[in-house]
Amino acid sequence: MKRIITALLVLLAMSLSQSALAAKAINFNFVDSKGKVMRLSDFHGKWVLINFWAPWCPRCWMEFPTLNDLDARKDFVVIGMAMDYGGDEKSVHSYIDRYSLRYPQVLGGNRQDAKSPAYQIGPVDFYPTSYLYDPSGELVMYIPGLVSKQKMLAFIDQYSLDHPLAAVAEVVEPVPVVDATSPPIKPAEFSSGNFIGKGKPSAKVKKKISM
Repeated sequence: MKRIITALLVLLAMSLSQSALAAKAINFNFVDSKGKVMRLSDFHGKWVLINFWAPWCPRCWMEFPTLNDLDARKDFVVIGMAMDYGGDEKSVHSYIDRYSLRYPQVLGGNRQDAKSPAYQIGPVDFYPTSYLYDPSGELVMYIPGLVSKQKMLAFIDQYSLDHPLAAVAEVVEPVPVVDATSPPIKPAEFSSGNFIGKGKPSAKVKKKISM
């Protein structure tokens, strides 16, 4: 009997925790390469894709045209975050110009740096890596590897049908401040599209797909 009661209490706690995560979305706070401040709440009502890339990553170059096309949509915003460029910011700008990247870029520095803005989103184990927020600001997808425009639009269409009120929820503030004294976030493990273990992102990720 005690085991049954314990199991029921655990299930109740998990249910309450998931409901709380679904109701909240942490507001990131970035400054792009042109000095403009960007917050998740600025894009309320739009899909937001955070794309982590590095200048020396050929696979990252391959998806730049796709990201430009997605960002051209009225309901979609792409934010690029350049990482691990060894302090050579000129190399980042050269690739921005070479591929005519129209969407804003954030200079994320080294991913091992505890002050990197990447810590506001989630673990980045390799490049490219992307995270998708729905129009209400909820983190709904982790994308390891290249982004497929076809799969992305198919997901958006289905998600919009399943969550017609996704653009109603409020974005919660403030962004947690990470300083140099904080322990580095360890790469998270992924199981059934949800984060497990240490280094959890600020919101529950509902789906993980390989595009």
